[in-house]
Amino acid sequence: MSTPPQPPQQPEQPSGAPAQPSAYPYPNPQSPAPGGPMGFPPAAQTGPQSVYAQPTLVGHPVQPQPGNPYAQPAPYPVVGPPPTGGGGAGRAVLWAAVGAVVASAAWAAGVFLTASGADTDLRGYAAPTNLCTSTDYSSFKGEYTAEDSAPSHNGIKDDALDEGLCNISLKKSGSSYSDAYLYTQLDLHKKTDPGPEFTAVWKNYGDSHKGYDVESVPGIGDEAYLVSDDTTSGSTSGSLYATLAVRDGWVTYTMSYSAYYTSYATDTHPPTLAQVSDWLKTDTRATLRDLRG
Repeated sequence: MSTPPQPPQQPEQPSGAPAQPSAYPYPNPQSPAPGGPMGFPPAAQTGPQSVYAQPTLVGHPVQPQPGNPYAQPAPYPVVGPPPTGGGGAGRAVLWAAVGAVVASAAWAAGVFLTASGADTDLRGYAAPTNLCTSTDYSSFKGEYTAEDSAPSHNGIKDDALDEGLCNISLKKSGSSYSDAYLYTQLDLHKKTDPGPEFTAVWKNYGDSHKGYDVESVPGIGDEAYLVSDDTTSGSTSGSLYATLAVRDGWVTYTMSYSAYYTSYATDTHPPTLAQVSDWLKTDTRATLRDLRG
């Protein structure tokens, strides 16, 4: 799985300032790893092992030995032709061994067919070459009227995953520097269902990242979570972070907003968390609708 790039450089935050939620639906690259969307889903982490490392067959808890996926007890009864003639005991051992190999091979084939033959559920989504040109953030443009002439983007195309990333600087009219940042990420998981991990990461984000509020958002995809942290006090101190993470089938999408205020900030009337939350929901719906074609 790829690791998302860092969002645009933001003003240095004082110690103790909360980390921004990751747009990726997996443990956050700018905050401590859980135990933390996307989530799928921010400080460099040591990186837990991927849950996609190997397929799992429900009902067969015995795992293959390293380097030999067949070296394990066969889950099915050993069935083979009965021995005949002389040397019955030896032939019985031989047929038992052959039956064990056949049954074990059949089990292994079943595992790999189950893992690779699952129906990929992409819901008609396609990953664009440039996610920035496909990200609808019209709701934010009413507040941030200065257009970002060169938003940064990148992505990957692979048999297992198509991914798009986009960073947009948000500026109000007359501002010399960015007043806030918007980060979006689209992931098309083509080999593995991201659902269980997505739910675990985003639904429990508040448990692994203290200070964040988590709200389930109905009506967007199969499941969506709004993760936020607001420590603002007027327009001269604090920070406002909010991420909307959505899963629709095997597709995950996140849209994240971040702003940090100091006494030097030129934005004297920043938006509220309620406003930002509404904009994220509106623009995410519009973007996902467009990406489905």
